[in-house]
Amino acid sequence: MNTEILGIIAMFAITLVMGICLGKYIANVYGYKKTFPDQVFETIEKLIYKISGINPNRQMNWKQNMYAMLTINLVWFVIGFLILQNQSWLPLNPDGNPNMSPDLAFNTTISFLVNCNLQHYSGETGVSYLSQLYLMFLQFVTAATGMAAMAVLFKAFKEKTATELGNFYDFFTRSMIRILIPVSIIVAFILSMNGSPMTFEGKAHMTTLEGQKIDVSRGPVAAFVAIKHLGTNGGGFFGANSAHPFENPNYITNMTEMVTQMIIPFALVFALGFYLHKRKLSWVIFAVMTVGFLALAIPNIVNETGGNPLITQMGTDSSLGAMEGKEIRFGSAASGYWSIATTVISTGSVNAMHDSTMPLSGMNELLAMMVNCFYGGCGVGILNYFIFIILAVFISGLMVGRTPEFMGKKIEAKEMKIAMIVALFHPFLILAGTALTAYLPEFGAKTLNNPGFHGFSEMLYEFTSSSANNGSGFEGLGDNTPWWNISTGIVLLLSRFIPIIGPVAIAGLLAQKKYIPESSGTLKTDTATFGFMTLAVILLIAALSFFPALTLGPIAEQIQYFSK
Repeated sequence: MNTEILGIIAMFAITLVMGICLGKYIANVYGYKKTFPDQVFETIEKLIYKISGINPNRQMNWKQNMYAMLTINLVWFVIGFLILQNQSWLPLNPDGNPNMSPDLAFNTTISFLVNCNLQHYSGETGVSYLSQLYLMFLQFVTAATGMAAMAVLFKAFKEKTATELGNFYDFFTRSMIRILIPVSIIVAFILSMNGSPMTFEGKAHMTTLEGQKIDVSRGPVAAFVAIKHLGTNGGGFFGANSAHPFENPNYITNMTEMVTQMIIPFALVFALGFYLHKRKLSWVIFAVMTVGFLALAIPNIVNETGGNPLITQMGTDSSLGAMEGKEIRFGSAASGYWSIATTVISTGSVNAMHDSTMPLSGMNELLAMMVNCFYGGCGVGILNYFIFIILAVFISGLMVGRTPEFMGKKIEAKEMKIAMIVALFHPFLILAGTALTAYLPEFGAKTLNNPGFHGFSEMLYEFTSSSANNGSGFEGLGDNTPWWNISTGIVLLLSRFIPIIGPVAIAGLLAQKKYIPESSGTLKTDTATFGFMTLAVILLIAALSFFPALTLGPIAEQIQYFSK
């Protein structure tokens, strides 16, 4: 067990060190400063701009940047929907996988389009290699979309007063060519060297140790898994996701995938400090996020390594922890750590089944997605946290009787209205969707594998995962139905673009305002006191919004669990 804990500490430490280094590089990329491989990257980018007809030097305001983002996402949706609806006769389908139903194709395309990858199908049998390749493409571009939107926000605070906030297409292309693709190649190489398949051949015909003949699915797994984690996407090539031995063969790949999925969210926090020359602010933000992360991760590690007391009472050895739904090659501690890392960061990949974790562990996984701003996904984590900064600045200003300011700009009614809409829209989607499904048994209760409190948690988890653009699930739920596909698809769309457009709109409005030099009366936002205030606002909104629902689900299950 001590070795397992050391492995977790090593994963976090490696991610932190690499994240700081990558953060400086990302700041240079978005700041148009020289980096070592510029000559190669600039050649590729110029070719892309020449083919597409994009002028990367054209400056856009915040509205034009958001229009560009929405337009290109619409194009990607149409292409993806058509591929999934016609994959049976399209090329690269050696196993003969059938077309998706319209509602499943709708959900799948939107899910990958919004960086969620909520999969209501099993990867190895639900899609062809061509579909997998297009979904892999979406995992690149959706991550780059979030990062480009974040770069627009960075640009808004770079100048004292500005209306021109860069070019979305240029930020997007630089994110892809200079960050996501190079790192993905390195990660894919590590995975392939440790046993992850990288082939376009069909199923392998194998004989087990028991003498049974079976067909084992394979494909371009290593490349798919690399961007699934680096882009905080989480969509599995196989139904079992990173619990599958082809996606995650051993502890080395487990550590690689863990570091990979956390490194960009870490790096972007530090990139903010390097880009704006406010490194102290980035450390305050990182500290708040880390406190929230550890407050969820440590209890999960303890819960899962402690074993299941009811199984222990039956005389079963629980020294390895609560191993139901977990892989022996990773252990309970690394699985508990992964369960929070993947829900905090919005990756949504799993190396163990969340449906099998202890009730309070499931609650922490839900809380990680409900808060949705401790590290967060590629770019959108910073955008979500920015909303809470605005709220904390406003509340702090009222408490001391001063006009709220952030980065030398006054926070006024319009910015606050947008911030409140974004902050409250997330719980609204989760709670309204869960309540409606629970009220309609044909859609809710009849699709559950577990009755009672755990069944309620399954429904709550599905909408929480959708609204947080996470993609993980309590897989006792029979989610491949028209209701689940359409309802979560709508939630996915709204919960992706409103939390991106809202913060960028606030940043754009603030950028246009007159800059107010810092004075003795200015509220400093790079102090531990303000960090504590921001954390208090985050926890207060989460508690008021979600405690009743959590009481009906995992908390009630825990009480029932230990009353037996």
